[in-house]
Amino acid sequence: MPASQVQQRSFIAEWVVTFIVLLFGTSNLVQAYVIPTGSMQNTLLVGDHVLVDKLAYASSDSFSKHLLPYADLKRGDIIVFRHPITINETLVKRAVGIPGDHLRIENKQLFINGKPLNESRYVVHSTHYIDSYRDNFPGNPNEPVPARVLAMLRDNVRNGDLIVPPGQIFAMGDNRDNSLDSRYWGFVPRENIFGKPLLVYWSYDASTEDLMNPNPFAPGHMLDLAQHFFTKTRWDRTLKFPHSEPMD
Repeated sequence: MPASQVQQRSFIAEWVVTFIVLLFGTSNLVQAYVIPTGSMQNTLLVGDHVLVDKLAYASSDSFSKHLLPYADLKRGDIIVFRHPITINETLVKRAVGIPGDHLRIENKQLFINGKPLNESRYVVHSTHYIDSYRDNFPGNPNEPVPARVLAMLRDNVRNGDLIVPPGQIFAMGDNRDNSLDSRYWGFVPRENIFGKPLLVYWSYDASTEDLMNPNPFAPGHMLDLAQHFFTKTRWDRTLKFPHSEPMD
């Protein structure tokens, strides 16, 4: 199951993001990332190059809150954050549980505070079988999980529901059957969340292997760009705005 990691990139479309960043501000305001895996499909596709709004959830004081576009994190928001275990990795998921929420999954159906949610607008189920842990959560993991997940299942489950504690977020990918997320590495600390996708400025049909290559100028990828830039660019996704979804 791939995690939806986002990695900073700098290659053929750098001139595009440079222009947009000059319009919007410095990397303290927005930053460019690429989506290398499919756990947020179809909301975000492999090869989507996104600008991340780093002001969205910044803490504000009594003065700056009137000048800058701060917002409270809401259930349903797409969030960009540091991996709670591998802190140097950046991930993108959807916040499906906020502090105080009672959450459970029954046969792939997500319940929040006892109510089933209609997630048909954004959630993809790519398998037809029921996994005893993934699709009926919380439960007993059927594969090794980190100690913090075991602690979450031990300390935060009441009457079959997972209760999200203060200062934590429960996050999952929209490609629900093919996502490494809070079910597998636990809650996301609120302080790990630093932004949300603002804009898809370019989308290119590249492989996960190419997009996760630490060398953005790898010969194979550069050759692919030179040969297929126009045909493999997803022009219909240019300047697409990823949307948060109300989950009330």
